[in-house]
Amino acid sequence: MSSSHSSLNKVSPQGLLVAIGIVFGDIGTSPLYTLAAVMRGKELTETLVLGTLSCVIWTLTLQTTIKYVVITLRADNKGEGGIFSLYTLVRRFTGGWLKYPAIIGGSFLLADGLITPPISVSSAIEGLLIFYPHLDTVPIVIAILIALFVSQQFGTQFLGKLFGPIMLIWFSFIGAIGFWALFGHLGVLRALNPAWAIRLLTVYPGGFWLLGGVFLCTTGAEALYSDMGHCGRGNIRVSWGYVKLMLLLSYAGQSAWLMQHLGQRLSETSPFYSIVPAWLTVFSIGLATVATIIASQALISGAFTLVGEAMRLNFWPRQRVVYPSSERGQLYVPYVNWGLMVGCILIVLHFRESKNMEAAFGLAVTLTMLMSTVLMSMFLRVKRVNPILIVLITGVFLTVESTFLIANLVKFEEGGWISITLGLLLMALMFFWYRGEAIKAESIRYDSLPDNLHLLKQLSIDESIPKYATHLVYLTTAEDTRKIEAETLYSILNRAPKRADIYWLLHICVEDEPYVMRYKVETLAEEDVYFITFYLGFRVQPRINLLFRMVVEDMVKNKEITLETRYRSLNTHRVPGDFRFVLFRTFLSYENALSVSDKLIMNVYFLIKNISLPPQAAYGLDTSNVVVEDVPIVLARPANLRLTRIKPKEEPYTG
Repeated sequence: MSSSHSSLNKVSPQGLLVAIGIVFGDIGTSPLYTLAAVMRGKELTETLVLGTLSCVIWTLTLQTTIKYVVITLRADNKGEGGIFSLYTLVRRFTGGWLKYPAIIGGSFLLADGLITPPISVSSAIEGLLIFYPHLDTVPIVIAILIALFVSQQFGTQFLGKLFGPIMLIWFSFIGAIGFWALFGHLGVLRALNPAWAIRLLTVYPGGFWLLGGVFLCTTGAEALYSDMGHCGRGNIRVSWGYVKLMLLLSYAGQSAWLMQHLGQRLSETSPFYSIVPAWLTVFSIGLATVATIIASQALISGAFTLVGEAMRLNFWPRQRVVYPSSERGQLYVPYVNWGLMVGCILIVLHFRESKNMEAAFGLAVTLTMLMSTVLMSMFLRVKRVNPILIVLITGVFLTVESTFLIANLVKFEEGGWISITLGLLLMALMFFWYRGEAIKAESIRYDSLPDNLHLLKQLSIDESIPKYATHLVYLTTAEDTRKIEAETLYSILNRAPKRADIYWLLHICVEDEPYVMRYKVETLAEEDVYFITFYLGFRVQPRINLLFRMVVEDMVKNKEITLETRYRSLNTHRVPGDFRFVLFRTFLSYENALSVSDKLIMNVYFLIKNISLPPQAAYGLDTSNVVVEDVPIVLARPANLRLTRIKPKEEPYTG
């Protein structure tokens, strides 16, 4: 077993505490609202209560335990998890169609992130209604959300150490309260028999549609996989045993309380707070509030990671990324942070109460789970698992998740349309950006680099042309040294010829490994032309200014190049030469005859590009030494244009 896999499977007390703190926040706060979402407004019956509890038990077992903890956690990409990590594991072994389930899954996971913080925080704060029935909780919820999002820019390196102990207290608390309440009606343990779940779905009127509410108990399951890189597979699996037990005790305790009120209708009463002793109510509200804030924090951090991966995979326009702490993998994307904050506030203002948000919650994440099942089936094929077993596993989970999706569709008109609309908008953004980048790449024309090296060398020593820079650097999409973009050669040789002592060509290759950082240097013409290839993982920000400087310093140390300027008056004083980067900013040329679909894609692509970082910021380059040249994109020239020349009419000379 490799050392990376050994550390991934390693279990430690500290690792278990970290896992409990950042992995299970979303799924761990679901007892606040799940049973209330199913029962609210209905007359309590034995079939309803025990059937719902049985559905919760087996949903957590099938979806969370078997699918994610047992199966999906096996698909680690050098220790990292998540739907885009899974996609990078399988994309090179299969056709390009897998980008579609990856885009769909990532889009709806982000859309779900707009609902989770509002419903979690609202459900906790609404415990205050026990003491103040007419309290307007909206301002309190919005204030908490604003504070949460504002704090993101400072990182969570310090506060993150408190997440584990607080969530451990939370899970222990809900488990202990549930266990105590369970003695009020031990008969609810009969719900361990899946026959009660079947009875709810087949006998209880409209029982099938209640699965939309039941599904809320497992909405945080995707975080188990996404956070594998932070916590390790072994720590997640072991800690899940404890977390699941506490969750089931909480659900069982709430169900025991419901069984004591058969024949009544559940109105605004919260089953969760109803089983809390009166003297612990204030403590439980405070603890629930902190737990939901931690759950929201974990989800927001997950959104940053997801968008960061999407940018490196060309699924998302480049955004400014900040690293607020030295903790590996922790990043902050301001555009996403403020967008999520505005979205969450609008959700709270629109729905106002957590019970109204339940309709919008869960529908989007079922689509994410379906897409992860599709990608997982391809991973099992790549690993050469028995085909019969693949069909069985895929069939079971596609059936379960499709069932939940159909049941959740009843929520569409009640608010589910919001999460679906958000998901579709994000999906469209990713698709148009990806296709636009692909079409733009297809338009690039290449020339032979070896055939043009002599021109570059002659230009470098041609003193009749003013020197443009000591070191001139171009980014190139060419993957090897045999070709170079025609536009790059045109920029050097034709667009005001650029004489430099040394020409540098930099290529960035995005690797399927998450955090790899390698490079190679190829000398095409000593002291004249160098080609550098950076191999960066899909979770590594391409800070080219820094990385290139490190490469140059390494080459100087190895005496491959010298940095001194070649100006005689400065060289004697060992003054280093300057570096200048030339980047291209593209626009759609008027000289195009595009099909309707390509024209739509490119117009939307350039519209999205308005919110994208400029090239120099995207690659982490200092603006003081960067030149940006505008380059038109010509995809398809108009055909059959017949321009006829006419002779000028001869007029008699009258002068």
